[in-house]
Amino acid sequence: MRAKNSAIVPTGIAVPSRTTAAGTTETATVGTARNGTIMAGLGVVAFSLTFPATAWGLESFGPWTLVSLRSTLAALIAAGFLLALRVPLPAREHRAGLAVVAAGVVIGFPLLTTLALRTSSTSHAAVVVGMLPLTTAAFAALRTGARPSRTFWAAAVAGAAVVLGFTLAQSGGALSAGDGFLFAALLACAAGYTEGGRLARVMPGWQVVGWALVLCLPLALAGSAAGLAYEPVHLTGRGLTGLLWAAAGSTFLGLYVWYRGMAAIGPARASQLQLAQPLLTLVWAVTLLGERLSPAAPLTAVAVLVCIAVTQRA
Repeated sequence: MRAKNSAIVPTGIAVPSRTTAAGTTETATVGTARNGTIMAGLGVVAFSLTFPATAWGLESFGPWTLVSLRSTLAALIAAGFLLALRVPLPAREHRAGLAVVAAGVVIGFPLLTTLALRTSSTSHAAVVVGMLPLTTAAFAALRTGARPSRTFWAAAVAGAAVVLGFTLAQSGGALSAGDGFLFAALLACAAGYTEGGRLARVMPGWQVVGWALVLCLPLALAGSAAGLAYEPVHLTGRGLTGLLWAAAGSTFLGLYVWYRGMAAIGPARASQLQLAQPLLTLVWAVTLLGERLSPAAPLTAVAVLVCIAVTQRA
């Protein structure tokens, strides 16, 4: 790692060089690993609220309007930070990667999941994030040439299977009309996460998020204008709250801490923390949306936490 990377906290007790789950050899520190795990964990908590917030937002806005306004507000927040801190434009060699982050995380995943949530429940949509850690690890391996251990892959597959089985059971095992959108969103997000994690090793994570959002601002503004012109708007307190959280919480703050965590512990290892995300989403679905949660949830939570522990040590 470069010493100038301000996205990584340099404090901690040095430990010998080792090969990480992402397949890279680096001199890690206890403090860096701990802080990276905390940052990635906070990102998971923020992301777990995305589907409930989107469900609330759809009470007031159409899907295209909601996604466009969400991206517009998040981009304006990011632009404000970039301008206030006088951050220079990203280097030319990083712009293609930022475009991948923008296409996958800022546009692709929010749009596809919002379209899916018109017909799918929050519980069913959790299938996407249940499979996301494994997909992100696979994308990271293909992108970086990394070769995580067999133990890592076994635990990742087991965790994904547990989460997939649980979320399918919650939705009755039936596939919804939105499944095509959900699986397309899965691929788009995994690609964006992987590229964002790579960029966050050479530039601060919040700048990765910020520039990706700003890159989408012209498209988001056009989409907002078109959406407001053609889709009905019924303003409610929950609808506005959902929009604001999706923009400031999930899209800006969530991505900031997530990429900072990935920069410290690697995309493959950080992605496994997301195995807990569907369970958190189901908790929010019960408390915020009134959905019923199966008694199997505590057992599933224990199984998922075991898988996370194994991947973190593999």
